[in-house]
Parts: sequence; C-alpha cells; structure tokens
Amino acid sequence: MAAPCKSETVVNDLIDFLNASPTAFHAVDEAKKRLKEAGFEQVSEREDWNLESGKKYFFTRNYSTIVAFAIGKKYVAGNGFHIVGAHTDSPCLKLKPVSKVAKGGYLEIGVQTYGSGLWHTWFDRDLTIAGRLMIKEGKDNSLSYLHRLVRIEEPIMRIPNLAIHLDRNADGFKVNTHSHLVPVLATTIKGELQKVASQDSLVSNGKELKETSNADTNKHHLILLQLLAAQACCEPDEICDFELQVCDAQASIIGGAMKEFIFSGRLDNLCMSFCSLKAFIDSTSSESCLDNETGVRMVALFDHEEVGSNSAQGAGSPAMLDALSRITDFFSPSDSKLLEKAIQRSFLVSADMAHALHPNYMDKHEENHQPKLHGGLVVKHNANQRYATNAVTSFIFREIAKRHNLPIQDFVVRNDMPCGSTIGPILASGTGIRTVDVGAPQLSMHSIREMCAVDDVRHSYEHFKAYYEEFSQLDAKITVDF
Repeated sequence: MAAPCKSETVVNDLIDFLNASPTAFHAVDEAKKRLKEAGFEQVSEREDWNLESGKKYFFTRNYSTIVAFAIGKKYVAGNGFHIVGAHTDSPCLKLKPVSKVAKGGYLEIGVQTYGSGLWHTWFDRDLTIAGRLMIKEGKDNSLSYLHRLVRIEEPIMRIPNLAIHLDRNADGFKVNTHSHLVPVLATTIKGELQKVASQDSLVSNGKELKETSNADTNKHHLILLQLLAAQACCEPDEICDFELQVCDAQASIIGGAMKEFIFSGRLDNLCMSFCSLKAFIDSTSSESCLDNETGVRMVALFDHEEVGSNSAQGAGSPAMLDALSRITDFFSPSDSKLLEKAIQRSFLVSADMAHALHPNYMDKHEENHQPKLHGGLVVKHNANQRYATNAVTSFIFREIAKRHNLPIQDFVVRNDMPCGSTIGPILASGTGIRTVDVGAPQLSMHSIREMCAVDDVRHSYEHFKAYYEEFSQLDAKITVDF
C-alpha cells in the first residue's frame, strides 16, 4: 500500500485532533502534548522565565488558553513577533451549577447556552459530557485540590424532538432554549433502581460506579456524579466542582462521495487552531529552522471568543501582551521602550473559520465575494472594522500565497446584513499590532455538526507555515510609515 501523501497526513492529523478535543480544556491538553513532543518547554506565568534564543516555550492560562513561542537565534529585544491567533471554544450547552432536573418521570440535566449556536441541530443527537472536575485528594493536613479532565465516551443523553402528531406547526418550530433544550439522562424509575443497585456497585463502560455517601446529590443526579467519578478514577464525594459541557458523541470523519469533506463538530474554530498549531510546530521542528530568524514566532489559542473574549483567558485579556512584554524585557531588562518598537514590527494573523457560499442560500452572499470550498483561505474585510484587515496586512498575506501558488479568496458581508467579528479587532486595538483576518471556508457554522473541505485544511496549513518561515524577510521590504 502506498504511503499517504502529505496532505492526507495533515487531514488525518486534524481528525485525530478534533476527536481528542471535545472541549477547550481538551484542545489545550492535546496542544500541550504535541508541543512537548516537539521539544517545547513549559513555563509558568506565576514564575520568572529563563529564556534563550533558539529555544521553544509555551504556557497555559486556565488550561483553556495556550500560548507557544519560538525565539529566533538572531533575535534581539525590540524585534517583532510573528503570530497566528485562533480560539479553542465553540458554541455548546454547559451544565448549570445546579444541574439536577426531575419532571414527568425523567431525570434531566439543566444546561445553559454558550455562544450563538444553531440550537435546533442539538435535537435527536446522541450526546455525552466532557470538561474538567475540581477534585480533592488526601486528608487533613495533606489535603490538596487539582483539576482533572474528564470525558464520558458513550452517549448518555438525548434532547428528543416533539412528535409531529403533537405539534402540527412543527415546520415553524422555534427552540425555547430554557424549556425545550433540556437533555434527558434517564427515567426516574431506573434512577431509583440505580440507587439500590449502587449498594452492590454498577459497571459502566468497564468502570465501576462507586457508592457515595457525601456527594452533593441536591445539586446533581447521583448517576451523573457516579459516571464522572468512574471516568476520573475518584470517589463521587471527592468532586468539589466542575465545568462540564454537552458534546456530540459522533466522531469526526472524512466524508462525501469523493472523500472531499470533513464532517465534524467544533470546526469553528478547532480547524484553524489545529492548522496554526501544526504549522507553527513544523516551522520550528528542524535544528536549523531558527538559525536566521530575527523575530519570535508565536501561536496563541484563546478561550471565550464565542462570547466576546472578555475574560482572564480570552483575547480581550492581557495574556498575549504579557507574553510579548516578558520576552522583550528578559532580553533587555534595562530598556522599557523596546516593547513599543517590537509591537510596531509585529504581525498577527487572526484565524477564524469563514462562511462558504451555500448552494441553497446563494442570496446570502454578496455577489462579488463568494468564498468556495477548496478555494483556500479567505481574507475577511469590513469597512467598519469588524475585521482588522487593511491593504497592507492583506497584501502581506496575499504575497505569501502568491509565492507558494496557494489559492486565496475574499469575503465582504452584504450591506444589508450584520457582520460578525473575531479576535482580530480585539487584539489589534488592544496591542497595536498589524492584523489580517482570515479563515478557511466552511458550511453549517455553529451547528452541532459542521463541514469543510479537505483541500482547505492543506491550504491553511501550508499558508500559515510559509508565513512563519518567510514573514521576517518579506516585512523588511515593506515601507509604510516614513
């Protein structure tokens, strides 16, 4: 059998990344594993940094945002940072602090909507739960607390639709996100039988469901706490708190009659997170790759973009600017003015998925700006600064595409429609860094199940990798403010 070509390897790698990342926490955990395997050293924001030119580092914040950087061997303080930024979160349903709901003979899970999802797509799907737990370990003076990622692989919930016989207006169904969007976990009678059976222990997916005496069953169903504890290898009463979300249990796959599509949840924006991360790692993987680099290459994957980025770990936080400041100051602690110079020499690619032309809704796109699947990365423009692209930043990104014969497209929203936004304007206005907004085209954005094209994954990866490797030389030839 012939070995897979490079593009197939990149796409298969994306599928693995998607299937390993049901939540932002898991996406950061997967990114961390890949960075460590590539020789990156983890640093802590709580500690002093000891950096060296030619070396590679990363840090996490809240374990839902991750920033990695590679320092060129010819870097001196005041030189620029070459960054790709993306986000780790996607619209979903998150469990409420009190998730226990019981009505009509059913045990249900109380959830709140996160972001602007196409919530009707969550009905009649096989659902499960993933996220992180806060767990206590030890006793008395040796007591400690830690977070632990958890994921229940099997489908344990469902949000059933109402039968058409009971709603003759089903064609016009509108989701009431409070009363309709409540996953069913079990029936009450089975839940009561489970309480009795737990005395003799239950087994789920090969893992024992442990009896509990002190778990907070006033807030959460006992069976849910037992399932979580079984996955986390702890006792139910050792779970102090959690951040959990509902996930589609169906795996990401390559599909279509010509195997040209990717069908998956969370493509917005894990596809761009993966492509930027892989391009960054591969651009710094060889022993000589940083020999002639005068700047710092960086990838920053933020949480909370879908809800405005205004959090301690969102793009609206100082997380990235703090990193730029600490790196610059480390190499020149006596000159406080160098960061301002470095910012003006820096460049940010804001990478967030774009709207491909939909064949059944073609009137939703402006006639001269209709991104197509397989057409390469989309440069996003908006005169009202909903995107941060300008002529200079667009040219730089296009020139890199031209040099590598990569396709590239443009998107402008119709004048009679509102325009979405990205982390691009937030970071550009917060730091002063030149920014271009781009993204791979996709369909079904914010659905529980989205789709994009295999070719665009390769195009995105190659474009980002070329940007990392060639920006320093290209930028030296550009004059604007003089």
